[in-house]
Amino acid sequence: MGNSRAFGLINTSENESHTNAHSRRVCIAGHSRPTSTNQTRYYLMTVIYEGPSMLDGSPIVVIVTSNSKNSKTGDMLQTWILRQDVAPHHAIKTGDDASICGNCPHRGEWDEALQKWTSKRTCYVRVFQAPLSVWKRYQRNGYDMSHDKLSRIAELGAGRMVRLGSYGDPMAVPLEVWHALTSRAEGWTGYTHQWDTIPEEDKVTRLAWQKLVMASADSHIDAMAAKLAGWRYFRVMPKDAAPAEYEVRCPASKEAGVKSACATCKLCMGTTSKARKSIAINIH
Repeated sequence: MGNSRAFGLINTSENESHTNAHSRRVCIAGHSRPTSTNQTRYYLMTVIYEGPSMLDGSPIVVIVTSNSKNSKTGDMLQTWILRQDVAPHHAIKTGDDASICGNCPHRGEWDEALQKWTSKRTCYVRVFQAPLSVWKRYQRNGYDMSHDKLSRIAELGAGRMVRLGSYGDPMAVPLEVWHALTSRAEGWTGYTHQWDTIPEEDKVTRLAWQKLVMASADSHIDAMAAKLAGWRYFRVMPKDAAPAEYEVRCPASKEAGVKSACATCKLCMGTTSKARKSIAINIH
């Protein structure tokens, strides 16, 4: 694999101390340093953005990892959108997750006084698992932020399938970051609940996002609104519902027979996908 300190590589057979503190400036691209285990394997753990959230201006970080064990997505680069300064399992209770999740209806509402969810959290991401692990490593190790070049991000995605927002909404991140990461990629997946927040007059921005991600639709009404606005969408259907004539069932779903994983499907690439129909999946 060559030099283990090359951009974006971690050689887990080496041992190197980390004395770098996190850079809190706006920073694009960088790489993590070697850590040690008993085995030698290479994987990515790379910061591609540190800066203000495009949703509320709070400090966020985007970290790319590889070697995903998610059987539904398959072999894809994962991107974790996190608050720099708040652990994800705390952020969902303080409301600081708005910086990365915006108006997503699945966030829920936590009552600190009552110590319970007053509005049920329905997000499928278990933030105390992968997101927390990634965040802790970010806090503990530090990253080399000397390569402020979008070309470096493009190298990461070259020839790979990329998942935009393994946790967090892609629209929390500047478009240029995603454009760089997907510019040489084999393909990608991406979904946003912020699709209806783009001003109607800002057609250029809306078109750019429509090419990149799918509108997340939680109802037939949401889906129709997104469709009329020019989006392809990903709709969650009731348990026993069937897709509409202008939809196709998610090929990675159990109901579709798990025909493919996201890494090989390429249907959820916004309007860039060759598919014209939108995607639907039954709730589980």
